[in-house]
Amino acid sequence: MFEAVAEPSRRALLDALTGGERTAGELVATLPGLTQPTVSRHLRVLREVGLVEVRPDAQRRIYALRADGLVQIDEWIDRYRRYWTDHLDALERHLHAKHGSQK
Repeated sequence: MFEAVAEPSRRALLDALTGGERTAGELVATLPGLTQPTVSRHLRVLREVGLVEVRPDAQRRIYALRADGLVQIDEWIDRYRRYWTDHLDALERHLHAKHGSQK
């Protein structure tokens, strides 16, 4: 899964799907410079790792995010949230002290 989201074009596809379902053609339009076959390959990888689902609609394919697919990534990131919070709190204290001393 992490390898799948490491690729910038795949992250762009995931970003495009945060707004809701999109057809394959709409997703191709979000990635200028990439061909339809290339976007289809990226979508297949995202589908295989469980981040995207697809449903047929006549001749079109409709893609959507699978929120439950993001759980594994969220659980991994969760281990580091405390680290970020601690450092952001320290930065806030530093900036407050620095700003307070300029008055």
